[in-house]
Amino acid sequence: MKVSIQFNANLPVKVTRRQKWFLASCPVLDVHAQGETEKGAKDHLTEALSVFLASCFERGTLDAVLKDCGFKAVASGSPQRLKPNIPSSDYINVPIPFLVNNSRKECRA
Repeated sequence: MKVSIQFNANLPVKVTRRQKWFLASCPVLDVHAQGETEKGAKDHLTEALSVFLASCFERGTLDAVLKDCGFKAVASGSPQRLKPNIPSSDYINVPIPFLVNNSRKECRA
């Protein structure tokens, strides 16, 4: 049986206007997109980040990419709340879809 699972990443976004276009950037992953409106640029960035993260996972490079971008794992028993440098309104929620084939008896993770 296959199950669809979706992870979500809440990532910072910076939007600037360049003449008639808006440029949306995710500075922590160095991914950019543009649109005719601010919302359009953010929507395109969300799609680009989702595809980028999923393709990194499929190629087996997600761990290396995140480490290269400065990400560090936090112990699950002690969540840390850090004060962000970016206002909370300047974040986008990026869906990262997965399809799980759970016909296996065990997960050996």
